[in-house]
Amino acid sequence: MAICSGLPAPCSLLLATLLLLIVQAQSVTRHYDFNVQMANVTRLCGTKSIVTVNGEYPGPALVAREGDRVVVRVTNRVAHNVTLHWHGIRQLRTGWADGPAYVTQCPIQTGQSYVYDFTVTAQRGTLWWHAHISWLRATVYGAIIILPKHGVPYPFPAPHKEVPVVFGEWWRADTEAVVRQALRTGGAPNISDAFTINGLPGPLYNCSAKDTFKMKVEPGKTYMLRLVNAALNDELFFSVANHTLTVVEVDAVYVKPFTVKTLIISPGQTTNVLLTAKPFYPKANFYMSAAPYSTIRPGTFDNSTVAGIIEYQKPGSPSVASFDKDLPLFKPVLPRFNDTGFVTNFTSKLRSLATPRYPAAVPQSVDKRFFFTVGLGTLPCPAKTTCQGPTNKTQFAAAMNNVSLVLPSTALLQSHFTGMSRGVYGSNFPVTPLLKFNYTGAPPNNTNVAKGTKLLVLPFNASVELVMQDTSILGFESHPLHLHGFNFFVVGQGFGNYDAVNDPAKFNLVDPVERNTVGVPAGGWVAIRFLADNPGNYSVWFMHCHLEVHTTWGL
Repeated sequence: MAICSGLPAPCSLLLATLLLLIVQAQSVTRHYDFNVQMANVTRLCGTKSIVTVNGEYPGPALVAREGDRVVVRVTNRVAHNVTLHWHGIRQLRTGWADGPAYVTQCPIQTGQSYVYDFTVTAQRGTLWWHAHISWLRATVYGAIIILPKHGVPYPFPAPHKEVPVVFGEWWRADTEAVVRQALRTGGAPNISDAFTINGLPGPLYNCSAKDTFKMKVEPGKTYMLRLVNAALNDELFFSVANHTLTVVEVDAVYVKPFTVKTLIISPGQTTNVLLTAKPFYPKANFYMSAAPYSTIRPGTFDNSTVAGIIEYQKPGSPSVASFDKDLPLFKPVLPRFNDTGFVTNFTSKLRSLATPRYPAAVPQSVDKRFFFTVGLGTLPCPAKTTCQGPTNKTQFAAAMNNVSLVLPSTALLQSHFTGMSRGVYGSNFPVTPLLKFNYTGAPPNNTNVAKGTKLLVLPFNASVELVMQDTSILGFESHPLHLHGFNFFVVGQGFGNYDAVNDPAKFNLVDPVERNTVGVPAGGWVAIRFLADNPGNYSVWFMHCHLEVHTTWGL
């Protein structure tokens, strides 16, 4: 064996080669084939044909390690145009792979294919993928599981097993017909008929006991639940009866662990929690349940509860537990549907790890400040028609700073990249509301919004502070806002109107939670900071409410 001292040229070459081999061994290219195809699925005693990936509902989990390159070939075999979005992946210099239709790409047409090619950089944890056109993500979604690099442990005790738990919504009707009807009438879309856990509605719905997610556990073992809220239009409370949950990560970013009985998770968000089974066989089964949080008034929402079941392995029984219906079945007590106080208390507990290995790189100074109002509004009905909006002369709309986004017929990134943006979009999105009013007081008499395709331009590497303010125009409502291409730090939030003089003094610039989707509090505001470090001709990034109905209306 040669020992390299002073690193002469041959030894330097040998060392470089070894280092390269180590890097190659740690980072691989993972190939996936996603075929978008129809499949018949039976839920709630009814069968319908739905859009799926590879015939699976939910779709297949995408598994990678931090540093891996991921190549997904998507082939469209259905009658709908389609795109897929890799929710939360930073897409550093790979904006073409982000996926929102008419933003970073034109849709994949029937019979055509598109290759999404990206690298998972400095991320580990749970994210997810979903369709990003119309309402197809009602059934086209799945988990993204990003493991740490080889040899890198979790910053918490390693679980015995990891289990994806993906929440969804189910309509008996075709969801594309649901949204078409809403757009035609100007009214709110019909609400869902059930929530699901891993595609299954569970025993609390009619005809669904056989369609129940069951998780089998061993006494004394710890399990990591990888929670994803893939529901279209509902924030969800989640709890496991007679068990506690230790939150260790949100949106693929580690947090300071804290333990709760119940948590809140908004559409687009992910949360990893540790569940430790009871030390001895409890002679009982336990519901894991989710139900909606909603402040919509007036309005309707799916006020039902989805449940799965946790079963314990009985001592001396085979390794695979079988459900014993004669055992007691305990149910958790969830908060009331409009318990904003609980939501605020939970979100205030979220803190970044802020350790040398996992620092919280919060911008301490700000180059660009923006203030966006976020909420619903109206548009006039088409001439000589009536609508089913707030009045028979108006239809529902939604806007940021009173601009309701109209997606173009040419992808924004393509227009930007080719320098052919004239007539496609303008770079004049208002940085503050054009009309200032008491945002959380009595709404203005004129509730109409303006329509447009307006973009906000950021200088490369600018530190950005954005305050998003809910409005009372059509009633207070929480809005889960998702920013593509970036993580951001949630430095502050509160209720009422944001006070630009006094509120910044309360900002957390030490260990705020870092995430990609944040709820704008109902009747309140949230402040985020981030570094605009995803640059160049490859970046046009979508920011939108992850309540699908609000995105449809232009938010």
